[in-house]
Amino acid sequence: MTIDTEALGADLLQQVNDAAELSALEDIRIAALGKKGAITAEMKKLGGLDPEARKAAGQALNQIKDAVAKAIEARKSDLETAALDAKLAGERIDVSLPIRPEKSGRLHPISQTFDEIVAIFGEMGFAVAEGPDIEDDFHNFSALNIPANHPARQMQDTFYLKEPDETGENAVVLRTHTSPVQVRTMEAGNLPIRIIAPGRTYRSDSDITHTPMFHQVEGLVIDKKTHFGHLKGCLQEFCSAYFEVDDVPLQFRPSYFPFTEPSAEVDIGCTRKGGELTIGHGDDWLEILGCGMVHPKVLKMSGIDPDEYQGFAFGMGIERIAMLKYGIPDLRTFFEADVRWLKHYGFVPLEAASLVRGLTP
Repeated sequence: MTIDTEALGADLLQQVNDAAELSALEDIRIAALGKKGAITAEMKKLGGLDPEARKAAGQALNQIKDAVAKAIEARKSDLETAALDAKLAGERIDVSLPIRPEKSGRLHPISQTFDEIVAIFGEMGFAVAEGPDIEDDFHNFSALNIPANHPARQMQDTFYLKEPDETGENAVVLRTHTSPVQVRTMEAGNLPIRIIAPGRTYRSDSDITHTPMFHQVEGLVIDKKTHFGHLKGCLQEFCSAYFEVDDVPLQFRPSYFPFTEPSAEVDIGCTRKGGELTIGHGDDWLEILGCGMVHPKVLKMSGIDPDEYQGFAFGMGIERIAMLKYGIPDLRTFFEADVRWLKHYGFVPLEAASLVRGLTP
Protein backbone atom coordinates (compact mmCIF):
# COMPACT_ATOMS: atom_id res chain seq x y z
CA MET A 1 0.00 0.00 0.00
CA THR A 2 1.37 3.44 -0.96
CA ILE A 3 0.25 6.98 -0.11
CA ASP A 4 0.10 9.50 -2.93
CA THR A 5 1.28 12.50 -0.86
CA GLU A 6 1.93 14.72 -3.88
CA ALA A 7 -1.63 14.44 -5.16
CA LEU A 8 -3.04 14.95 -1.64
CA GLY A 9 -0.93 18.07 -1.07
CA ALA A 10 -1.75 19.58 -4.46
CA ASP A 11 -5.48 18.96 -3.97
CA LEU A 12 -5.58 20.54 -0.49
CA LEU A 13 -3.54 23.57 -1.50
CA GLN A 14 -5.81 24.10 -4.49
CA GLN A 15 -8.87 24.00 -2.22
CA VAL A 16 -7.29 26.60 0.06
CA ASN A 17 -6.50 28.92 -2.85
CA ASP A 18 -10.04 28.55 -4.22
CA ALA A 19 -11.72 29.42 -0.88
CA ALA A 20 -13.74 32.60 -1.42
CA GLU A 21 -15.01 33.11 2.13
CA LEU A 22 -13.68 32.71 5.65
CA SER A 23 -16.38 30.15 6.47
CA ALA A 24 -15.37 28.03 3.47
CA LEU A 25 -11.72 28.27 4.49
CA GLU A 26 -12.57 27.07 8.00
CA ASP A 27 -14.39 24.06 6.52
CA ILE A 28 -11.29 23.23 4.46
CA ARG A 29 -9.08 23.52 7.56
CA ILE A 30 -11.24 21.04 9.46
CA ALA A 31 -11.45 18.69 6.46
CA ALA A 32 -7.67 18.72 6.02
CA LEU A 33 -6.20 19.09 9.52
CA GLY A 34 -9.01 18.09 11.89
CA LYS A 35 -9.23 14.83 13.87
CA LYS A 36 -11.14 13.26 11.00
CA GLY A 37 -9.35 15.23 8.30
CA ALA A 38 -7.67 13.90 5.16
CA ILE A 39 -4.10 14.27 6.45
CA THR A 40 -5.00 12.66 9.80
CA ALA A 41 -6.59 9.74 7.94
CA GLU A 42 -3.45 9.24 5.86
CA MET A 43 -1.31 9.37 9.02
CA LYS A 44 -3.31 6.41 10.38
CA LYS A 45 -2.32 4.34 7.36
CA LEU A 46 1.39 4.62 8.08
CA GLY A 47 1.29 1.57 10.35
CA GLY A 48 0.70 -0.69 7.36
CA LEU A 49 3.90 0.36 5.57
CA ASP A 50 7.38 -1.08 5.91
CA PRO A 51 9.81 1.01 8.02
CA GLU A 52 11.54 2.79 5.15
CA ALA A 53 8.29 3.64 3.37
CA ARG A 54 6.71 4.68 6.68
CA LYS A 55 9.55 7.11 7.37
CA ALA A 56 9.41 8.70 3.89
CA ALA A 57 5.60 8.94 3.87
CA GLY A 58 5.54 10.39 7.41
CA GLN A 59 7.99 13.11 6.48
CA ALA A 60 6.03 13.93 3.33
CA LEU A 61 2.73 14.13 5.24
CA ASN A 62 4.27 16.43 7.86
CA GLN A 63 5.55 18.70 5.12
CA ILE A 64 2.10 18.77 3.53
CA LYS A 65 0.52 19.49 6.92
CA ASP A 66 2.86 22.47 7.48
CA ALA A 67 2.36 23.75 3.93
CA VAL A 68 -1.43 23.55 4.20
CA ALA A 69 -1.44 25.27 7.61
CA LYS A 70 0.68 28.13 6.28
CA ALA A 71 -1.44 28.42 3.15
CA ILE A 72 -4.60 28.60 5.28
CA GLU A 73 -3.13 31.39 7.46
CA ALA A 74 -2.04 33.35 4.40
CA ARG A 75 -5.41 32.92 2.70
CA LYS A 76 -7.19 33.87 5.92
CA SER A 77 -5.19 37.09 6.11
CA ASP A 78 -6.03 37.91 2.48
CA LEU A 79 -9.75 37.24 3.01
CA GLU A 80 -9.84 39.32 6.23
CA THR A 81 -8.14 42.22 4.47
CA ALA A 82 -10.56 41.98 1.57
CA ALA A 83 -13.52 41.86 3.96
CA LEU A 84 -12.25 44.92 5.83
CA ASP A 85 -11.70 46.82 2.58
CA ALA A 86 -15.23 45.97 1.47
CA LYS A 87 -16.66 47.09 4.81
CA LEU A 88 -14.76 50.38 4.73
CA ALA A 89 -15.84 51.00 1.15
CA GLY A 90 -19.45 50.35 2.13
CA GLU A 91 -19.22 52.72 5.10
CA ARG A 92 -17.37 55.45 3.23
CA ILE A 93 -18.68 58.95 3.78
CA ASP A 94 -18.24 61.66 1.19
CA VAL A 95 -17.05 64.53 3.38
CA SER A 96 -17.28 66.90 0.44
CA LEU A 97 -21.07 66.66 0.45
CA PRO A 98 -22.90 69.65 1.97
CA ILE A 99 -24.15 69.18 5.52
CA ARG A 100 -27.78 68.61 6.27
CA PRO A 101 -29.41 71.82 7.59
CA GLU A 102 -30.88 69.94 10.54
CA LYS A 103 -27.45 68.56 11.48
CA SER A 104 -25.16 71.57 11.14
CA GLY A 105 -21.90 71.32 13.07
CA ARG A 106 -20.66 73.65 15.78
CA LEU A 107 -17.24 75.19 16.32
CA HIS A 108 -15.56 74.07 19.54
CA PRO A 109 -15.03 76.86 22.14
CA ILE A 110 -11.27 76.23 22.06
CA SER A 111 -11.19 76.81 18.30
CA GLN A 112 -13.31 79.93 18.70
CA THR A 113 -11.03 81.25 21.45
CA PHE A 114 -7.97 80.54 19.28
CA ASP A 115 -9.49 82.63 16.50
CA GLU A 116 -10.37 85.47 18.88
CA ILE A 117 -6.85 85.56 20.35
CA VAL A 118 -5.24 85.60 16.91
CA ALA A 119 -7.62 88.34 15.74
CA ILE A 120 -6.84 90.59 18.72
CA PHE A 121 -3.07 90.16 18.71
CA GLY A 122 -3.03 90.26 14.92
CA GLU A 123 -4.39 93.81 15.12
CA MET A 124 -1.44 94.64 17.40
CA GLY A 125 1.05 93.37 14.83
CA PHE A 126 1.81 89.97 16.36
CA ALA A 127 2.59 86.98 14.14
CA VAL A 128 1.67 83.38 15.04
CA ALA A 129 4.62 81.04 15.74
CA GLU A 130 4.48 77.26 16.17
CA GLY A 131 6.81 74.55 17.45
CA PRO A 132 6.96 70.80 18.17
CA ASP A 133 4.88 69.19 20.92
CA ILE A 134 7.83 66.89 21.75
CA GLU A 135 10.72 68.93 23.13
CA ASP A 136 14.23 68.37 24.41
CA ASP A 137 15.32 69.26 27.93
CA PHE A 138 17.23 72.34 26.78
CA HIS A 139 14.39 74.13 25.01
CA ASN A 140 11.71 73.15 27.55
CA PHE A 141 13.71 73.89 30.71
CA SER A 142 17.38 74.91 30.54
CA ALA A 143 17.06 77.68 27.94
CA LEU A 144 14.30 79.21 30.09
CA ASN A 145 16.56 79.50 33.12
CA ILE A 146 14.72 76.70 34.94
CA PRO A 147 17.20 75.11 37.40
CA ALA A 148 17.79 71.37 37.64
CA ASN A 149 16.01 71.12 41.00
CA HIS A 150 12.90 73.04 39.92
CA PRO A 151 9.59 71.23 40.70
CA ALA A 152 8.51 71.50 37.05
CA ARG A 153 11.24 69.01 36.12
CA GLN A 154 9.93 66.31 38.47
CA MET A 155 8.44 63.11 37.08
CA GLN A 156 5.11 63.70 38.82
CA ASP A 157 4.60 66.97 36.91
CA THR A 158 6.12 66.27 33.48
CA PHE A 159 5.57 63.54 30.88
CA TYR A 160 9.05 62.19 30.07
CA LEU A 161 9.45 60.29 26.80
CA LYS A 162 13.16 59.83 27.51
CA GLU A 163 14.48 60.22 31.03
CA PRO A 164 17.57 62.36 31.78
CA ASP A 165 20.95 60.65 31.45
CA GLU A 166 23.57 60.39 34.21
CA THR A 167 24.40 64.08 33.75
CA GLY A 168 20.78 65.03 34.42
CA GLU A 169 20.31 66.31 30.86
CA ASN A 170 19.31 65.12 27.36
CA ALA A 171 15.75 64.28 28.41
CA VAL A 172 12.85 64.32 25.94
CA VAL A 173 9.45 65.50 27.17
CA LEU A 174 5.97 66.48 26.06
CA ARG A 175 6.28 70.24 26.30
CA THR A 176 4.92 71.64 29.56
CA HIS A 177 4.31 75.11 28.08
CA THR A 178 4.62 76.84 24.73
CA SER A 179 7.67 78.81 25.91
CA PRO A 180 10.02 76.58 23.85
CA VAL A 181 8.46 78.22 20.78
CA GLN A 182 9.72 81.55 22.11
CA VAL A 183 13.21 80.11 22.56
CA ARG A 184 13.28 78.70 19.02
CA THR A 185 12.04 82.02 17.64
CA MET A 186 14.81 83.92 19.46
CA GLU A 187 17.40 81.39 18.28
CA ALA A 188 16.37 82.10 14.68
CA GLY A 189 17.72 85.61 15.23
CA ASN A 190 15.18 87.52 13.14
CA LEU A 191 15.00 90.62 15.33
CA PRO A 192 12.89 92.46 16.35
CA ILE A 193 10.36 89.83 17.48
CA ARG A 194 6.62 90.16 18.06
CA ILE A 195 4.91 86.77 18.18
CA ILE A 196 2.24 84.76 19.96
CA ALA A 197 2.60 80.99 20.37
CA PRO A 198 -0.71 79.18 20.85
CA GLY A 199 -0.78 75.39 21.10
CA ARG A 200 -1.19 72.21 23.11
CA THR A 201 0.77 71.62 26.30
CA TYR A 202 1.00 68.62 28.63
CA ARG A 203 1.32 68.16 32.40
CA SER A 204 0.67 65.21 34.67
CA ASP A 205 -2.40 66.57 36.46
CA SER A 206 -6.15 65.95 36.30
CA ASP A 207 -9.07 67.46 38.25
CA ILE A 208 -11.91 69.96 37.76
CA THR A 209 -9.42 72.75 36.88
CA HIS A 210 -6.55 70.69 35.36
CA THR A 211 -6.25 68.19 32.53
CA PRO A 212 -3.19 66.23 31.27
CA MET A 213 -3.45 68.03 27.92
CA PHE A 214 -4.54 71.65 27.65
CA HIS A 215 -3.90 74.75 25.56
CA GLN A 216 -1.81 77.84 26.18
CA VAL A 217 -0.99 81.01 24.33
CA GLU A 218 2.22 82.87 25.07
CA GLY A 219 3.42 86.16 23.71
CA LEU A 220 6.93 87.51 23.16
CA VAL A 221 8.21 90.93 22.15
CA ILE A 222 11.95 91.58 21.76
CA ASP A 223 13.45 94.87 20.57
CA LYS A 224 15.73 97.64 21.82
CA LYS A 225 13.18 99.90 23.50
CA THR A 226 10.39 97.70 24.92
CA HIS A 227 9.64 98.22 28.61
CA PHE A 228 7.14 97.09 31.27
CA GLY A 229 4.73 99.88 30.36
CA HIS A 230 4.37 98.39 26.87
CA LEU A 231 3.58 95.02 28.46
CA LYS A 232 0.85 96.53 30.63
CA GLY A 233 -0.67 98.38 27.69
CA CYS A 234 -0.63 95.25 25.51
CA LEU A 235 -2.41 93.13 28.14
CA GLN A 236 -4.89 95.92 28.91
CA GLU A 237 -5.86 96.11 25.24
CA PHE A 238 -6.14 92.33 24.96
CA CYS A 239 -8.30 91.85 28.04
CA SER A 240 -10.64 94.71 27.13
CA ALA A 241 -11.05 93.37 23.59
CA TYR A 242 -11.37 89.69 24.53
CA PHE A 243 -13.86 90.12 27.37
CA GLU A 244 -15.56 92.93 25.43
CA VAL A 245 -15.50 95.23 28.45
CA ASP A 246 -14.27 98.80 28.00
CA ASP A 247 -11.33 99.68 30.23
CA VAL A 248 -11.49 96.38 32.16
CA PRO A 249 -9.55 96.80 35.45
CA LEU A 250 -6.24 94.94 35.80
CA GLN A 251 -3.81 94.69 38.67
CA PHE A 252 -0.22 93.44 38.45
CA ARG A 253 1.09 91.58 41.52
CA PRO A 254 4.84 90.90 41.91
CA SER A 255 5.62 87.22 41.38
CA TYR A 256 8.46 84.90 40.37
CA PHE A 257 9.09 83.01 37.14
CA PRO A 258 12.58 81.71 36.25
CA PHE A 259 12.39 83.10 32.71
CA THR A 260 11.28 86.69 33.49
CA GLU A 261 12.62 89.45 35.75
CA PRO A 262 10.72 91.34 37.04
CA SER A 263 7.72 89.01 36.96
CA ALA A 264 4.05 89.62 37.71
CA GLU A 265 0.73 87.82 37.92
CA VAL A 266 -2.21 89.66 36.43
CA ASP A 267 -5.64 89.81 38.05
CA ILE A 268 -8.75 91.01 36.29
CA GLY A 269 -11.56 92.89 38.00
CA CYS A 270 -14.80 91.04 38.61
CA THR A 271 -17.88 90.79 40.78
CA ARG A 272 -19.53 87.70 42.23
CA LYS A 273 -22.89 89.19 43.17
CA GLY A 274 -25.85 86.86 43.02
CA GLY A 275 -23.57 83.84 42.83
CA GLU A 276 -22.48 84.72 39.27
CA LEU A 277 -19.03 85.78 38.10
CA THR A 278 -19.03 88.90 35.96
CA ILE A 279 -15.86 90.33 34.42
CA GLY A 280 -15.46 94.09 34.74
CA HIS A 281 -15.54 96.74 37.43
CA GLY A 282 -16.41 95.17 40.77
CA ASP A 283 -15.24 94.41 44.28
CA ASP A 284 -13.13 91.31 43.57
CA TRP A 285 -10.14 90.13 41.53
CA LEU A 286 -9.42 86.96 39.55
CA GLU A 287 -6.00 85.77 38.38
CA ILE A 288 -5.83 85.14 34.63
CA LEU A 289 -2.19 85.12 33.47
CA GLY A 290 1.51 85.54 34.23
CA CYS A 291 3.98 87.91 32.59
CA GLY A 292 7.26 89.80 32.96
CA MET A 293 10.35 91.17 31.27
CA VAL A 294 12.44 88.46 29.59
CA HIS A 295 15.32 87.44 31.85
CA PRO A 296 18.75 88.49 30.50
CA LYS A 297 19.99 84.90 30.92
CA VAL A 298 17.21 83.65 28.62
CA LEU A 299 18.18 86.21 26.00
CA LYS A 300 21.84 85.25 26.27
CA MET A 301 21.18 81.48 26.02
CA SER A 302 19.11 82.15 22.89
CA GLY A 303 21.94 84.06 21.23
CA ILE A 304 20.64 87.61 21.84
CA ASP A 305 22.80 90.30 23.45
CA PRO A 306 20.95 91.38 26.65
CA ASP A 307 22.93 94.64 26.71
CA GLU A 308 21.38 95.66 23.40
CA TYR A 309 17.95 94.00 23.42
CA GLN A 310 15.19 93.49 25.95
CA GLY A 311 11.57 92.45 25.83
CA PHE A 312 8.53 91.08 27.59
CA ALA A 313 6.62 87.80 27.64
CA PHE A 314 3.25 86.61 28.90
CA GLY A 315 1.26 83.41 28.97
CA MET A 316 -2.26 82.26 29.76
CA GLY A 317 -4.40 79.14 29.61
CA ILE A 318 -6.82 79.19 26.70
CA GLU A 319 -9.35 76.94 28.45
CA ARG A 320 -9.25 79.23 31.49
CA ILE A 321 -10.12 82.43 29.65
CA ALA A 322 -12.74 80.54 27.59
CA MET A 323 -14.35 79.30 30.81
CA LEU A 324 -14.44 82.83 32.20
CA LYS A 325 -15.91 84.39 29.09
CA TYR A 326 -18.47 81.73 28.22
CA GLY A 327 -19.42 80.52 31.70
CA ILE A 328 -18.14 76.94 31.33
CA PRO A 329 -17.85 75.46 34.86
CA ASP A 330 -15.71 72.33 34.35
CA LEU A 331 -12.44 72.17 32.40
CA ARG A 332 -12.78 68.43 31.73
CA THR A 333 -15.88 68.92 29.58
CA PHE A 334 -13.73 70.53 26.87
CA PHE A 335 -12.32 67.08 26.05
CA GLU A 336 -15.27 64.72 26.56
CA ALA A 337 -16.59 64.97 22.97
CA ASP A 338 -20.18 65.32 24.20
CA VAL A 339 -22.29 66.47 21.25
CA ARG A 340 -24.91 67.92 23.60
CA TRP A 341 -22.25 70.05 25.32
CA LEU A 342 -20.85 71.19 21.98
CA LYS A 343 -24.32 72.09 20.73
CA HIS A 344 -24.83 74.25 23.81
CA TYR A 345 -21.40 75.94 24.00
CA GLY A 346 -20.32 75.69 20.35
CA PHE A 347 -20.28 78.45 17.75
CA VAL A 348 -21.53 78.86 14.22
CA PRO A 349 -18.76 77.71 11.85
CA LEU A 350 -17.23 79.92 9.18
CA GLU A 351 -17.90 83.06 11.28
CA ALA A 352 -14.38 84.47 11.46
CA ALA A 353 -13.53 86.41 14.63
CA SER A 354 -12.82 90.06 13.86
CA LEU A 355 -12.40 93.21 15.93
CA VAL A 356 -14.20 95.13 13.21
CA ARG A 357 -17.29 92.92 13.05
CA GLY A 358 -17.07 91.65 16.61
CA LEU A 359 -15.32 88.66 18.17
CA THR A 360 -18.29 86.49 19.10
CA PRO A 361 -20.74 85.37 16.35
